[in-house]
Amino acid sequence: MARTRKRSTSSGATNKKLPLNQSIPLGIQHVFAMFAGNITVPLIVAGVFGVTTGEKIFLIQMALFAAGVATIIQTVGYKNIGARLPIIQGTSFAFIPIMLPFKAFGLGAIFTAAFIGGIFQIWIGKMLKPIRHMFPPLVTGIVVLMIGISLLKVGFKYAGGGVWLMNNKPEIFANWHHLTIAGTVLIVALLTNLRGKGMVSAASILIGIVAGFIVAALFGEVRWAKIAAADWFAFPMPLQYGIDFVWGAVILMLFMSIVTTIETIGDISATTMGGANREATNKELSGGIMADGVGTAFASIFNAMPNTSYSQNAGLVAFTGVISRHVGTVAGVILILLGLFPKLGGIIAAMPDSVIGGAAIIMFGLIAGAGIKLISKTEMSQRNILILALSLSFGIGLYAFPEFVAHIPDFGIKLKLLLTTGLIPAGLLAFVLNATLPKK
Repeated sequence: MARTRKRSTSSGATNKKLPLNQSIPLGIQHVFAMFAGNITVPLIVAGVFGVTTGEKIFLIQMALFAAGVATIIQTVGYKNIGARLPIIQGTSFAFIPIMLPFKAFGLGAIFTAAFIGGIFQIWIGKMLKPIRHMFPPLVTGIVVLMIGISLLKVGFKYAGGGVWLMNNKPEIFANWHHLTIAGTVLIVALLTNLRGKGMVSAASILIGIVAGFIVAALFGEVRWAKIAAADWFAFPMPLQYGIDFVWGAVILMLFMSIVTTIETIGDISATTMGGANREATNKELSGGIMADGVGTAFASIFNAMPNTSYSQNAGLVAFTGVISRHVGTVAGVILILLGLFPKLGGIIAAMPDSVIGGAAIIMFGLIAGAGIKLISKTEMSQRNILILALSLSFGIGLYAFPEFVAHIPDFGIKLKLLLTTGLIPAGLLAFVLNATLPKK
């Protein structure tokens, strides 16, 4: 019989300070979980905007630095800002569709619009309390469930060797090398989590990643050149691309601020449910959303893409049961150091995607599980079943069959791409139906 970890339901678990010999490896574990996603966004945007190689490296460094600062804002907090939970921030994939159409205006327009969007999200978080009832466990549970479902595809892509390999060398994607590496991470992480005790169990993902890294090195899959090519130190420089106000970009950023707010509510809810077996409080949700906005505004000043909470780290909390916000703070410090000392980031960048993929499959599945747990707190009346059914039908259906919206106009905001994310149609539909359908 597998050992079941007891989840703390008290707020004391979130404020528990662990010794450095425990908090550092647990913080590193969080960084491993989000690193690939955090650097992928600036890579995609840099490629489309046609920046130089030096600029691309600079954007990656700023993404790491900004993610670290935003994470500390979230975990430490200031007055009402910050969830004071292990919510790890990073560059957001959700904003990519609305950034790419503004290639002609340059990165200055993107960062200016992101700053305004961040300020708007702070206002949303400040005003959350009067509308908190519009986000019951049913709505947040659907959002969390769809986050997990939509990310599982990403996890399996990583496990097979990564998106680049799948698109450019499909003949070696998911070959026995990559599957063995991902399988090693998954099996070692599961065994240490279920059979290990104390710190061994809590750091199970990190132990699995180390095991996968060793296997990858034996297969010759580790990209050692990434370490050699990285600089030793890089100083963050604000407003390198200037200020450029473009109305279209601003409007789309305001819209996406609402969308990412729903995602952040889901991530915070998944963290508290997975790590402490409770719903998030109004204070945690409001503070977390405001911190999200502050992080995005700060990131835009320092030439980084809009920030958001990372769902995979919510899954990591659910897997390990460690919900101490101080571990998140350590992760934030590590991210800052990675941004300031690229040589450190090169060590992580050297790791093949299949290593991260093995861990991601576990964490993303657990996010979906946290969503199911939230939904189970709701009375399954005919009304609520209808909300659940329609939201999941459109979310999963459009995600699995994107051709369905092929003829829908984009309206300049890549609407077709947004509709096929799974999360956005499911979350928005759940929100609207819950607000409009009468309660009997």
